[in-house]
Amino acid sequence: MEYAKNRTQMLAPQERERLGDEASALQDAELLADRLAEATPHQIIEAAKAVPGRLAVVSSFGTESAVLLKFVADVDRSLPVLFLDTLWLFKETLTYRDALAGHLGLTDLRVITPSPSELALRDPKRDLCFHDRNACCALRKVAPLARELAEFDGWISGRKRFHGGERSSLAVVEAEGRRLKFNPLARLSSAELNAVFTKERLPRHPLEALGFTSVGCIPCTARPAAGASARDGRWSGLAKTECGIHNRELTASNGAR
Repeated sequence: MEYAKNRTQMLAPQERERLGDEASALQDAELLADRLAEATPHQIIEAAKAVPGRLAVVSSFGTESAVLLKFVADVDRSLPVLFLDTLWLFKETLTYRDALAGHLGLTDLRVITPSPSELALRDPKRDLCFHDRNACCALRKVAPLARELAEFDGWISGRKRFHGGERSSLAVVEAEGRRLKFNPLARLSSAELNAVFTKERLPRHPLEALGFTSVGCIPCTARPAAGASARDGRWSGLAKTECGIHNRELTASNGAR
């Protein structure tokens, strides 16, 4: 304990401040996760808004995104909604994004794209996704989102436990470095999600009618086999299950690799 204390004192003031912010975020996340364990999505979003600091929503405008965005719009249509356009997306996703944002009355949709200079340097032939999926995700997703989130103190995601894998034990609130991440849909089942679509008459992603259950970038999205889980069509045949924005701390430098 004494060694740890002395080591902390040896750090630069900025580093000590960062560690203090991260410890505070972790404590806040644990307290909020416990308090909101049985809360409704609306209540979780309201709680996220009540936490001091700037809050954003991150959405892929995929096959299940309308539910989260409907709950967000019910609470506050002016919350910034960050959309990652990797420049490898289906045209149907871009059309759906605009239609859904208009349908819900979202007033602050922000489209984020990869750095042109980084693309020219690291993916000049536009073929990185065929050779190194992790590097492509870092370039086109992780780095752009990390830069955009730098001004925010918390963000809301649409992940759910029923997707399985790393998401099966998803907390309602998590700490991500100094930021808090809220997962209002964590406890919802697939049936509950579909019930919201029906009750609220939410538009569906156009590719759902063609058999796609989870839609991301064109090279990494396929129709899953019958009976497969919702995300089995992503990175099909690979050990990869996440793009990287949810399984690491997003900082301004950690995507540029």
